[in-house]
Amino acid sequence: MNSFASPQIFTALPFSRTDSEKPSVDDVYPRIFDAILEQRISPSSRFTEESLGHMFGVSRSTVRQVLSRLSHQQVIILRPNHRPRVAAPAPEQTRQVLHARRLAESTLVQLACQRRHSSMLVKLRELTEEQRQCMERGQHGTAIRLSGEFHLQLANMADNAPLAHFLESLVPLTSLAIAQQYKGQTGSACTWQTHVRLMDALERTDVSAAVRLMTQYLDDLEQRLLGEHP
Repeated sequence: MNSFASPQIFTALPFSRTDSEKPSVDDVYPRIFDAILEQRISPSSRFTEESLGHMFGVSRSTVRQVLSRLSHQQVIILRPNHRPRVAAPAPEQTRQVLHARRLAESTLVQLACQRRHSSMLVKLRELTEEQRQCMERGQHGTAIRLSGEFHLQLANMADNAPLAHFLESLVPLTSLAIAQQYKGQTGSACTWQTHVRLMDALERTDVSAAVRLMTQYLDDLEQRLLGEHP
């Protein structure tokens, strides 16, 4: 059996680097995650650390660390003596994740309003602009990931490490559910406009508006993914 991944996942561009500058795990993680969200690496793909290393032009050690990180986020399933595989969240799992996100993010957005810093708002606006541009270019997987990073950055603004860590365990799985549901056509399930309105509320320190927008965002996401309101 050839240890390389199937041709299906070899549409990714290799990781460009110089001999003196090897990419870090943080460099490679978004590239592999984007490939998963864009369905270039799907639940049916057969891949190994070696094949992904060739695909992205990095060492097996770096790939192993990325896969371990994605495994902790429940995006990749790792089992002894088995090839890694992409998870496929069940509807009930997605429902529970979104319920947990509503509980966590309603608190986080209140804290973010109280602790907002102009530099953090600038970062949020940069992420939203990148997301908008990716959607216009048809880079839906990257747009989904950036949407998730917006929420993680917002959690950092709240300055509550346990809640931010908890959210970090939920957002990647939500991104995977969006990507698998829409199969490359994210449409309004990954909107950047709501993020703009949310940032405006944060800038005004309008706690009630920020909480309402966040709750509405997650409610709408659940409606689109599962066809029902919470």
